[in-house]
Order: sequence, then structure tokens, then C-alpha cells
Amino acid sequence: MVEPAYLAAVRESYDTVAEEYVRIVPDRFAGDALGRGMLAAFAELVRANGERPVADLGCGPGHVTAHLAALGVPVFGVDLAPKMVEIARRRYPTLRFEVGSMTGLDLPDGHLGGIVAWWSIFHLPREALPAVFAEFHRTLTPGGSLLVGFHVGDEDLHPEHAYGHPVSYRAYLSPPDVISDLLHQAGLVVAARLIQEPVPGQKRPQACLLAGKPGRS
Repeated sequence: MVEPAYLAAVRESYDTVAEEYVRIVPDRFAGDALGRGMLAAFAELVRANGERPVADLGCGPGHVTAHLAALGVPVFGVDLAPKMVEIARRRYPTLRFEVGSMTGLDLPDGHLGGIVAWWSIFHLPREALPAVFAEFHRTLTPGGSLLVGFHVGDEDLHPEHAYGHPVSYRAYLSPPDVISDLLHQAGLVVAARLIQEPVPGQKRPQACLLAGKPGRS
């Protein structure tokens, strides 16, 4: 199966920016009290449904994976960029990190108690999202939880530079209602949403959707 060109661009770009990314983004996460609140609610739901493994998809350098582990969640990280996985393993040697793609997870049906996609659907074209959300549904156990974070908007971006380096990826902004509808079409039910207005240094609102697969494991 031929890999889509957009995945190759994401991998190459994040391998390029990885070292600078890790100096910037974890500090931003440390200042995101509302986002961490959504992760805390997600972790509580996962623990209440049987402590099955959680996948942090698009984990980058592993800071969200480590945060979830500190909340008592049995979590592992997956990222498309080998350099990001290398950094995550170096920073958090007791946690599990793998190279992989959310577009095709090497996991059995119903294996996961939860999935976090923390600003990692940002580089998926709109037409790719139904298949990705169907993959989320397939790999989640009944009653499993999903937390998706993303930038709010309705446009496609073509940056030439990011984190001080040239990049070749594209980025896609989405209205929360569109993402909610696509999750619903995949069989996932949105239970809560958080919309954060831009703070100084941010250009656009950010959203988190907390959803679940109906049933109970």
C-alpha cells in the first residue's frame, strides 16, 4: 500500500523540527490548565472502565503521555516521526513509545480503553478523517473514551517554516461541529467540549472534544 504524500511530509517535517519542538511545546502544555483538566476527566473515565491501555496518538516528545501516566493511566505513545519517538524514549525511558500512524493502527479490535489525539489531527486532510475516526472506533473497547484536541477554523494552511525550520506539511483547521459530526458518523458520541479563546501568542481558538464508544467493557 502506497503511503499518502501528506504522511511523508508530516514525518519529514517533524523529524526536522523535533529538537526545537521539544524546547517549546511541553512548556506551552504546562501552562494549559484547561486542557489538563480535560485530560484529568478523560483519565478518570478510562480508569472507571477497566484500566485498559490508552494510546496517545501523535505523542511527539512524550509530554502528554507522561502526564497521563502520572494520572494513573496505562498509556503508551505513538508518533509518525522516528525522531520524536527517539526523543520521547530518551526523556521518559520507563514509558513505551512506538513509530506508527493513526491512519492504520497495528492493534486488535476493542483493545484500547482510551485514545488521545492531542493536536495531532491537525495535519490530516478533511477527507482522511472519516477513516481515521473509524479506526479509533475499531480499536476502542465498548465504553472506551476519546479526547481530541485541535485548532478551530475553516481553512487549509501551507506554512513554509515552523519552529525555526523549513517544513513541507499542510495544516487543516476545523470547526468543532464538523469534527463532532464526523465522530458521530464513526459511531463515537461526544459527551463534552471545551472551546478556548486565543490567549496572547495564539492566533485562533482551540477545542477539545471528549467522546466515547457506546457500551461498557
